Amino acid sequence: MITLHTNLGDISLQLDAEKAPITAANFMKYVEEGFYEGTVFHRVIDGFMIQGGGFTEEMDQKRVNASIKNEASNGLSNRKGTVAMARTSDPHSATAQFFINVNDNTFLDFKSETSQGWGYCVFGEVVEGLDIIEKMKVVATGNRGMHQDVPLEAIIIQSVSVK
Repeated sequence: MITLHTNLGDISLQLDAEKAPITAANFMKYVEEGFYEGTVFHRVIDGFMIQGGGFTEEMDQKRVNASIKNEASNGLSNRKGTVAMARTSDPHSATAQFFINVNDNTFLDFKSETSQGWGYCVFGEVVEGLDIIEKMKVVATGNRGMHQDVPLEAIIIQSVSVK
């Protein structure tokens, strides 16, 4: 179990290394490197998701490792409380950024190996701290540089622990 210690409270995640082995190992590598400490949830959209794991509080993007293969065809669904990898329009571009679904977002699930059908890989779920997610999803947001839906008061991952 991995716990994200944020300035709003703790969120514990259980990874599914069986169904998303590449993705879970990639996330763990970032955790073990201390990469997520001091990063923020930089994109918050109530009714959709909260995204983090790539930017500092100053909205500087952190250097990341190589991107990984998209494992979205693993049968896991983007349901409320699940954790998935963020990526660009390239299906195999996920690196460090992740998001937590705050709603059932099944339209993000794998459908086919096409540019529109790849989906977003679910690799775990929130097992403790859903109350913290509920607090996060309703914070006031605005624009910051090129970024939209940025919390006006930073939601910071202060540290990460593994049990």
